[in-house]
Amino acid sequence: MNKTATQQNSLLNNWRIWLVLSLTLGLAPFVPEPHLWGKLKWIAGGAEGMALMDWLDALMHGAPWLLFIRALFIAVRKKK
Repeated sequence: MNKTATQQNSLLNNWRIWLVLSLTLGLAPFVPEPHLWGKLKWIAGGAEGMALMDWLDALMHGAPWLLFIRALFIAVRKKK
C-alpha cells in the first residue's frame, strides 16, 4: 500500500474525527431538537409522509454516526 492510501485509511479509521463530525454535522441543526433525532422519531413513528428527500436527509445525517461506530469497532478490535 502506498503512503497516500495509508493516510486515507488512517483518517477513515480515526474514531476521534468521526466523533466530532457526528456531534456537529450528524446532529445539526440543534434547535429545537437535533435533526437526526427528529428523523429517527419520524421513521420510528411509521415514516408516513416521508419523501425521498427526507430519506436521503436521514442517510446524510446518519452517515457520520455509522462511520463513527465502524471506526470505534476497528479501534477496539486493534487493541485486543
